[in-house]
Amino acid sequence: MEVLDALFSRRSIRQYTGEKVTDQQVETLLRAAMQAPSAVNKQPWHFVVFRDREMMHRVTEINPNAAMLKQADVAILICWDEHRQHDAGYGPVDCAAATENLLLAAHGTGLGAVWTGIYPRQNRIEGIHKLFDLPPHIKPFAIIAVGHPAEQKPGVDRFDKAKIHFETW
Repeated sequence: MEVLDALFSRRSIRQYTGEKVTDQQVETLLRAAMQAPSAVNKQPWHFVVFRDREMMHRVTEINPNAAMLKQADVAILICWDEHRQHDAGYGPVDCAAATENLLLAAHGTGLGAVWTGIYPRQNRIEGIHKLFDLPPHIKPFAIIAVGHPAEQKPGVDRFDKAKIHFETW
């Protein structure tokens, strides 16, 4: 898939077939995520890959917007290391870039994925931190549900000229 085709056709996929996502496919997604740019190339991200059904159910208790995890074959928790981020506040920005790369890689390889937010909601951060037994300096950012898509969504044109400004506001 061409890069621009992927950008313009990627959609959040919340319905999955149940077919297994291979370990090789997961590694491809993680490799793509780690190719993202990061402030001063600090690469503060960490990834927790999980398939455990009970864990997925427990995540939905913390984040009700993550209900699609109940159908996903695999999920990826994206975190940042406060000791590795360039400066305070850069970890989430770097994780956002890694998350987008992962989502595009999923789409480009024929998988479906959706970004479920944790950061900046403190109750979700604390709940996920405890659930995954993260070290104190590791902060959860998002969980990506991944599976083989059981739904097709057309691309959406989100271009809005009213949001473009030249030279000054």
